[in-house]
Amino acid sequence: MARVTGLEHLTLLGLAPPEFVGVAAGAGFGAVGLRISPASAGEEPWPMRPGSPMLAETVRRCAAAQVEVLDVEAIRLGPEPTDVGPVLEAAAELGARYVITVGEDPDLERLSDHFAELVRSAKPYGLRPVIEFMAYRSLRTLADAAMITARSDGGGILIDALHVWRCGVDLRELAGLDPGLVAYLQICDAPLAPPRDAVAEARTARLLPGAGELPLGDLLAAVPSTVPVAVEAPHPAGRLDPAAFAARARRALDSVLEREQR
Repeated sequence: MARVTGLEHLTLLGLAPPEFVGVAAGAGFGAVGLRISPASAGEEPWPMRPGSPMLAETVRRCAAAQVEVLDVEAIRLGPEPTDVGPVLEAAAELGARYVITVGEDPDLERLSDHFAELVRSAKPYGLRPVIEFMAYRSLRTLADAAMITARSDGGGILIDALHVWRCGVDLRELAGLDPGLVAYLQICDAPLAPPRDAVAEARTARLLPGAGELPLGDLLAAVPSTVPVAVEAPHPAGRLDPAAFAARARRALDSVLEREQR
């Protein structure tokens, strides 16, 4: 089975979801990730609530371009319960596979309980919640992400290439995980040396695969060969010519995957 390859919305977040779908399809991607709910405080969301014209237009464009929605983001899990219904409904209408979860609760036991409840809530919609670890969030380690997902009865882990290295993950630990916990991989590149501002790097200054120093071949070898791979590489160049940048992202991903297969 051919591996599903996609483009994540953060790469070109200035494009509205319908336009982003068209740009991704034009670059040759068969799948996309869509930001339909803010991933951080202060972020202005696109009007993608259930029943919105933009949601309907995005569904129409995905169907016309034969583009799959790989994931939607984000559900932020903090100390208090979150109203997840609108995000789950919109994700289901888009036909998404996964809904990305961001941990914002320092109490990992409580975060684990909330994630498990989200997994239960998402099942009727045909969605699988996945949780992502990051150096600047409360969930910072692969081990903690694995613990939370193993206890959730169906959730998964999103592996992000940048966060793997910025969190100091040993690839042997990643390769030793239960393969069923690893949902999919977001890929980009970066210098090996960490920056002064990790948040700015993650949100606005990633490199396309193969343009930096991360051992992406080793990372790909550590995850199941069947998991989808999506480029998430926001960079100022993407704002200048989104279509050209998306095409570069497609070529960069193809090059990295071809090297893995040799």
